[in-house]
Amino acid sequence: MPRSSQGRAADARRAGELRRVIEEHNFRYYTLDEPGIADAEYDELMRELRQLELANPALVTPDSPTQRVGAQPAAAFAEVPHQLPMLSLDNAFDEEDLRTFDRRVCDRLGQPAVQYAAELKLDGLAVNIHYRHGRLHRAATRGDGAIGEDVTANIRTIRGIPLRLRGAAEVPQEIEVRGEVIIRKRDFLRLNQEQSAAGDKTFVNPRNAAAGSLRQLDPQITARRPLSFLAYGIGASSTSPPCDRQSQMPRWLQSLGLPISPMAECVTGVDGCIDYFHRIGAQRGQLPFEIDGVVFKVDEFRAQELLGFVTRAPRWAIASKYPPEEARTRVLDIEVQVGRTGALTPVARLQPVFVGGVTVTNATLHNEDEVRRKDVRVGDLVTVRRAGDVIPEIAGVDLAQRPPDTLPFALPGSCPVCGSPVERVVDEAVARCSGGLHCPAQSIQSILHFASRRAMDIDGLGDKLVEQLFERKLVRDVADLYKLDAGTLKELDRMGEKSAQNLVEAIDRSRSTRLDRFLFALGIRDVGEATARTLAMHFGDLPAIMAAGEEDLLSVPDVGPVVAGRIRAFMADARNREIIQRLQDAGVTWEIIPVTRESGSLRGKTFVLTGTLSALTRDEAKERLQMRGAKVSGSVSKRTDYVVAGSDPGSKLEQARKLGIKVLDEQSLLAMLA
Repeated sequence: MPRSSQGRAADARRAGELRRVIEEHNFRYYTLDEPGIADAEYDELMRELRQLELANPALVTPDSPTQRVGAQPAAAFAEVPHQLPMLSLDNAFDEEDLRTFDRRVCDRLGQPAVQYAAELKLDGLAVNIHYRHGRLHRAATRGDGAIGEDVTANIRTIRGIPLRLRGAAEVPQEIEVRGEVIIRKRDFLRLNQEQSAAGDKTFVNPRNAAAGSLRQLDPQITARRPLSFLAYGIGASSTSPPCDRQSQMPRWLQSLGLPISPMAECVTGVDGCIDYFHRIGAQRGQLPFEIDGVVFKVDEFRAQELLGFVTRAPRWAIASKYPPEEARTRVLDIEVQVGRTGALTPVARLQPVFVGGVTVTNATLHNEDEVRRKDVRVGDLVTVRRAGDVIPEIAGVDLAQRPPDTLPFALPGSCPVCGSPVERVVDEAVARCSGGLHCPAQSIQSILHFASRRAMDIDGLGDKLVEQLFERKLVRDVADLYKLDAGTLKELDRMGEKSAQNLVEAIDRSRSTRLDRFLFALGIRDVGEATARTLAMHFGDLPAIMAAGEEDLLSVPDVGPVVAGRIRAFMADARNREIIQRLQDAGVTWEIIPVTRESGSLRGKTFVLTGTLSALTRDEAKERLQMRGAKVSGSVSKRTDYVVAGSDPGSKLEQARKLGIKVLDEQSLLAMLA
């Protein structure tokens, strides 16, 4: 039955309200990084809006959140001229280049020192987004600087990009927003895992993934890719922005609803630029996205106009580049390492090569499928990348340089350490040695895990020492550690009397621990720190965990059938039970956690720690909060219940005050934990 005019008017009002609320939540999530509602609530709002628009097609507007994926696949990208060219930047590859640039700027402006806006140089794909009357009108890639490719339909799929700018009274009627489309590191890893699981080609790096995703002819493919956008400036504009310095631009762009790049600063002179370059370089590995340098722009727009442009670049800006994170070298060998759980990992032994500030001699090949997909062979010339500035990996093979006598890699059928058969479970990418703790490699790795800082914390028990102890048959399992004495230890290679005594004392200190740390130290497959803590809080003591049936284990939060099966199999194994008993006989004890309301008295509460604490380390504070059931987050949002501020707190304290979140000092925290 057709809706009455009154009903249609009500639907129109509701649709408008839903659009406003959804865009507000998009702004808070993508621009302010302060999510206001749970994902499920957001999805429910979108579902209601879609149903309204489906029932009333006349209610659909071009800037509705439901229209982010609506275009048909294109046959090709149309060309789009930029109203104001997107110029390149000159590069500075060392400090002298930067000083030369600064001298030219100062000389032309007739000033002894100049202020610069310092920004991150994002490693993504530059785009130009044209807004008309506040609505997204057209978007294009940089192209050759004058003409780009029309990627409007694809840009509309990126949720962080507003379809309509905020603050209508302040928005120019026509404005080009310049920024970078990127894929964050965590999203890149997840994307490649999904690509690999689906049998599709994985991407070499986040930049290539972002570029390839944005240049899809089918917007629905782009919509499935985890693209983000960060704005850094504007092109042509019908009216001047309400700021006269580049350092003021990010805040204004954010006020329009656009996400911006963090860590921008205003610095004075070339020494300020160099200091910023080194500070960002030191933090580069911890950034959530890839950068390949930093950009310095003369801060005053008036001074920029005086300096002008050369043919392809502005005289008032320069990009200071970091050393490349990729290098080429030869594969000398491919060896197979055996891990604590028996996982076989192929590792490429490389001709030493300098990558990202370190000399790399090994690169992980992950698993047999990955080696075959990349077709890495001994003798190949390969490109090595430090993934996330931490783990070296092979990014690609130069097939044109492949020697004619190379052979494809094949994983051995038996363990290279103990000779036990290699097994591969269906639907698992990892092949494993079936020898268990009878395999020396697995035994050594299990001992190292047991002694690690977040397990039993036996300081001084490193790889080489454990290998010596195992080879000399002084230690065959973790319980044997508690038989060692200083006299025996000082006879080992590179072990003096003092080192031996220190290790004995560290082993002795480890006899007293907590139940969750002991559980984690046992090395039960798939039982990490969080699961061990949950088990300890749920059951209270080890005998209850050892006796737990499948139904008991499945009642524990975050324990599913697979993990429950791993725990039961471990506890049922006679050798494991014997080792636990021998550890107890050696005097290893753990704090019993009473299963009371108090053990979860902070359950459901979210804490953020900032600044330096005096009575506790940050790790200790985090552990004690988690033992009471609290969640400890790294960022402040509307969902945060408390921010604990020590001395020299960072921006999290200011953010907490803006959001009205309760701030605790260290004494208040200790009182809460008492």
